[in-house]
Amino acid sequence: MKGVDEAGAEKQAPEQQETPVLRARRPAKPGPAKPASKAVIRFLPLVLLTLVIAALAVPMGLGVAPGFVGPISFGTAGTPAPKVPAWQQVPKQLSRTQIVAPLDASAPVPLPADVTSQLNALLTPDGGGDFTGVVEDALTGLPLYDRDGAKNRVPASNMKLLTAVAALRAIGPETRFSTRVLAGPSASTIILSAGGDVLLGDGPSQPSEVLGHAGLETLASDAAKALQGRGVKGPVTVQLDDGLFTGPALNPAWSLDDVAAGETAPIFPIALNSARTSPGATTGPRPQDAALTAAEAFAGKLQAAGAADGFTVVPGVERSTAPAGKQDVLASVVSATVREQVDLMLETSDNYLAEVFGRIAALSVGKPGSNDGATAAVSAQVAELGIAADSMHLADVSGLALGNQVSARQFADVVRAITSGPDTRLRAALAGFPVAGLTGTLGDRYGDASTSQGAGLVRAKTGTLNSVIALSGYVVDANGRLLVFSFIGNGLTPGAAGNKVALDRSATALASCGCTGG
Repeated sequence: MKGVDEAGAEKQAPEQQETPVLRARRPAKPGPAKPASKAVIRFLPLVLLTLVIAALAVPMGLGVAPGFVGPISFGTAGTPAPKVPAWQQVPKQLSRTQIVAPLDASAPVPLPADVTSQLNALLTPDGGGDFTGVVEDALTGLPLYDRDGAKNRVPASNMKLLTAVAALRAIGPETRFSTRVLAGPSASTIILSAGGDVLLGDGPSQPSEVLGHAGLETLASDAAKALQGRGVKGPVTVQLDDGLFTGPALNPAWSLDDVAAGETAPIFPIALNSARTSPGATTGPRPQDAALTAAEAFAGKLQAAGAADGFTVVPGVERSTAPAGKQDVLASVVSATVREQVDLMLETSDNYLAEVFGRIAALSVGKPGSNDGATAAVSAQVAELGIAADSMHLADVSGLALGNQVSARQFADVVRAITSGPDTRLRAALAGFPVAGLTGTLGDRYGDASTSQGAGLVRAKTGTLNSVIALSGYVVDANGRLLVFSFIGNGLTPGAAGNKVALDRSATALASCGCTGG
């Protein structure tokens, strides 16, 4: 069952929005460059946080080359302060169009012995259980740290990294999902056809947003105009076609307690707000039939739109039993891109969206749109990257199931494929990694003295169940070397605060590590 720590940590951050530590570096306040303060990030004004996040998104959206450009080259107008790497400073001016310089491929690679010495002192459980971990040089794949890295683990929401890779490869980063209104078997019947968009909004379409990019109010208005153009009068019947997915809507591997708590819900190919009751809801019970809930909301919008056009809507929506044909399309709205939705999934750790992605990835490669199809498709896509996947066992693709088994080495390899591998489609996932102390599920972490020097630098996917905690991501060290890592704890004491701190301190140590023996 998912612990309260994860439920609290994995709330969506506002949209405007990375122990002993060696030579720690972190962003400084704008203005003349000067040594960074450990408390800087915690006291940055809101406007600066907004600007920082805008800058952090730049390398993710520029279609980086196989060598990976890494985080922003944090240049300033004046002379940088001694010993503070340029990429770890906030520029005097920030914008989404700022040019990003590649990292220096000749930067020294950390010595495995130094990395191991630091991490072994930090990666210790608070109470029972144990941690496994892997750190790799992103460019070469050289292992820098390995503590039982091949050992299978319950990974919690780190599973979404595999799902992100599968979605980007099988579906495509620029793909959009269409929700359509089709002409029915009679002039007074229409069919709401689900196309995989579970981020529908209740109001007008909002082209600048991901959640609510396509809106039911816009869809209903366009459908009403089409019906008026066809001369339809009197009562109109709305049917729902949500047959895109097959198999059980609720995965038997999930705890019913987690379902009741709203960690997930039965999976359908259409939903409002990722099967939440409102756009801002991140906890609490979910609709148990998200498809029918969305269809009824659409019917209500159509009723309002049709009042001025001389028709009404018959109360109640039923599922269509007619086989799909080549019906006329009366209206349609399209979702945000898969790229944008993947980023939202990773940043907020959205279980429902992850499961939908798994099923659509399965359909995209000719497998059934079911849970079994999703797990098979995700495993296959990981294997096609050249990552050994035979030892993996996937019970779901969101990470909520305790039956998942994936190793820290496999996660580190997946992160490396995203940052530096030859399949550049995977770069689209970079912007979705939460940024320590700033965004998503890491937004409320890295605030104490032992971890604050990793704030703004560490970028990683979180994962938490009652006795499980994980962190997999990437960071640029003090010498400018891009490192990927994965740390996973299993069998931990539920609620022990020190386990999360151990992971955050370990990632912070990587961010500030010279570790070259000099």
